[in-house]
Amino acid sequence: MNIVLYPDDPLQHVAAPVERFGPQLEKLAATMLETMYEHEGVGLAAPQVGIAKRFLVCHDLESDPVCLVNPEILEMDGAEVADEGCLSIPRIYAPVQRAERIHVRAKDPLGNNLDFEARGFLARIIQHETDHLDGRVFLDRVDILTRQSKLAEWEALRLSLESAAPLG
Repeated sequence: MNIVLYPDDPLQHVAAPVERFGPQLEKLAATMLETMYEHEGVGLAAPQVGIAKRFLVCHDLESDPVCLVNPEILEMDGAEVADEGCLSIPRIYAPVQRAERIHVRAKDPLGNNLDFEARGFLARIIQHETDHLDGRVFLDRVDILTRQSKLAEWEALRLSLESAAPLG
């Protein structure tokens, strides 16, 4: 699968809920995980591969890979700042504040209910990917001066990468 680069569609739009569950969605999850690993990522939301649906995969490397369909973050607690990057804005990093602990409700690809608490790095990944489902990127969560600086850096980098070779 190709990674959609910021600000291309559907990255800046709210994704629609998934309504059909089953083996096809399981296969999509497996393909998205493969794509995520190929690009050395730890999370990938459906809009990042051109699918405007509320669906994401992630793997914090300390537990099994996770696939969340129609995820909701019900509670957030604590705060920590760490550098984040994004497969849709490669090579750009910025410090982002996220909740340290979250309570998540979602479904798996077969439609089974999931309800769990995530902490630390996994919580950060889920928050980052859920932002994608809401049409946001990590640079939307930094101060305006950092955002402007990083977007200018991204614009220059994207132009140089596109003229050299395709990214996705």
